Amino acid sequence: MLPQEPEPPLSANTSETDDRPPNNVHCSERSRFLVCGLGSLGQYCAMVLKEFEVPVSALTNPMPESWESTKLPGLLDDLVIGDCRQPESLEKAKIHACRAVLLVTSDERVNVEAAFAIRLLNPEVRLVVRSAKQNLNALLGESLGNFVAFEATQLPAPAFAIAALASEVRGFINLGEALLRVVKVPIDADHRWRDLRLLHELNTSTRRLLSHIPNSQPLPTEFHQWEPDARVQAGDLVAYVEVTGNLADLAATTALASRSESRVKHLWQKRRQVLSVSYLRQKLLSFWRATAQQQTKRVAIVVGSTMLLLLVCGTVIFKLAQPGVGWLQAFYTAGVMLLGSYDTVFGILSPQDAIPLWMRLMNLSYMMAGTASIAVLYALLTETLLAAKFQLPKKRPPLPQQDHVVLIGLGRVGRRVATFLQQIKQPLIGVSNQAVDPNLLPQMPLVVNELTNTLTKVNLATAKSVVIATDDEMANLELGLMVHAANPHCALVIRTFDARFSASIDRLLPYAKVLCAYDLAAEAFVATAFGENVLNLIRLNEQTVLVTEYTVAPDDHLQGQLLAEVAYGYGAVPILHQRSTQASVRLLPSDDTRLEVGDRLVVLATINSLQQIERGELLPRQWQVCIDKALSKDALFDGATTIARISGCSINVARDRMNQLPGILPVPLYKHQAQRLARELGKAQVLAHLVPL
Repeated sequence: MLPQEPEPPLSANTSETDDRPPNNVHCSERSRFLVCGLGSLGQYCAMVLKEFEVPVSALTNPMPESWESTKLPGLLDDLVIGDCRQPESLEKAKIHACRAVLLVTSDERVNVEAAFAIRLLNPEVRLVVRSAKQNLNALLGESLGNFVAFEATQLPAPAFAIAALASEVRGFINLGEALLRVVKVPIDADHRWRDLRLLHELNTSTRRLLSHIPNSQPLPTEFHQWEPDARVQAGDLVAYVEVTGNLADLAATTALASRSESRVKHLWQKRRQVLSVSYLRQKLLSFWRATAQQQTKRVAIVVGSTMLLLLVCGTVIFKLAQPGVGWLQAFYTAGVMLLGSYDTVFGILSPQDAIPLWMRLMNLSYMMAGTASIAVLYALLTETLLAAKFQLPKKRPPLPQQDHVVLIGLGRVGRRVATFLQQIKQPLIGVSNQAVDPNLLPQMPLVVNELTNTLTKVNLATAKSVVIATDDEMANLELGLMVHAANPHCALVIRTFDARFSASIDRLLPYAKVLCAYDLAAEAFVATAFGENVLNLIRLNEQTVLVTEYTVAPDDHLQGQLLAEVAYGYGAVPILHQRSTQASVRLLPSDDTRLEVGDRLVVLATINSLQQIERGELLPRQWQVCIDKALSKDALFDGATTIARISGCSINVARDRMNQLPGILPVPLYKHQAQRLARELGKAQVLAHLVPL
């Protein structure tokens, strides 16, 4: 990140941040950005870059047939028609003046070749490349330096998977050994927070509030647009990020919590059902249907059941025919007869006794049934051994019957969505219109058929949600309409590529979640072009939130700032902080932490927040704290320490203010910061209240 001109220092603010020199490099020619390839993704990237108010050039071949926005050609500073692999075209696009180049053509080979050509012309420029070849990307990163690669169709995949869950979870954030989740929960009449908690009380060491939407109010556009002293009420929507365990444990806990209420409610009903004949018959039929794609298992079940029935019947018949024979001997005799041992069977009878004809026929029948069963057993055993010996593909699991996700389309996005859902133990069914490699997601139930003919085979009536992620927008729309007609109550997620088409589907299908893949990915590409590391993206309140990592550099405008200033001044949410001299990390760090050179910081930020951070444009501080009275002598010392810690001013300024009460602290603050200072002063027996600036 290049250092930017900071906000003009406030006369009353004695924070260390006031001593940084201004720098206007963000408006200079060195901050030019070049977009190579003006397909849908390239056009989205160019539009987002222009929101940062930086010079943007484009290099494409040929000229786009259609524009995502008719204003885009006029917004570009330079538009060059040519091959991005040719030095002449790159020179025309002013490659030497570029800060970053986004190589986002649809051809990965062209992107890689252009990266080599650009690196020869400009060794310092940052390269952001569209490529799905992970191993090659890692090698290129080592060889070219200042190189980052993404795949536009894969980057938004977690957003599709989270939308498919149709639950309160909005996203997972994996930070090494730590895992956080973003949750948006409706407050109903039975919620434990209703009428009992103020919003600021929801912030703990493992949880940070992101947004509060009162009943029937519009969605917030930024973080921290909530009143700390407001009370949680029924009908509200509350979003927060919290620290949790590993992904699998979280999935099990979430699933258990979501079903615990229904289990308690139906416990007695289930006990009564288990004892009913109709319930047992229903379970047997469900089990039989579940083995429809596993004929070997069905044969084994039939053979085993037949052998067991013959064994029981034979035992009873021998006991009745020979009252002097014990039950154990009768059981043994029936078993041996099934194995074809004639002498052992009739050895229990006297040699001079005539063997009844019905018993001879019974023995013959048992011998034939036993021989056939043994043949089947040998066949099953041989199949198992051959499969193990030659590693033949195994049968896929049976189709789930209810509360599953139907995933239509197993391209790159579909496969990543399936992988994510399997990690959190979510039952799902994959649907494809062409044969799939048996080794691809072998634990995923699969239906292969024409997509429009598969909806009757995936238990759609009992599905939790349907994700339609094929590469054909029109097919996605058609399938979406068919799904809603078949099951209006399941959640519906549709993948699109065109913003105007997405808006049309939004109006046509208000019940569906329409996610434009390129629109989601463009913001991550652009954020990375500015030198930041985008770890993930999630969807919250109908907008994209980027999980972005910063490293505080010398002369960086972040240096010396409190995390409170980063949070409320830029509209971001710090979720991880790590000193360069320490191996341990702090999740959801305190607002009182001051950033130093080399610190690692991970924040949740919208694209608008990233623009403010890039430019160093802090929002104005509009509140002050009036200190009324200290209730004890110790409160004077504790109050000064609290003021210096939370406001960021020097300890001398804080002590001077505490020695001249009552009075207003000469340090403008953000509202959340000022309210927290007043609350902490109250704990230190110092009375204070807020005053608007």
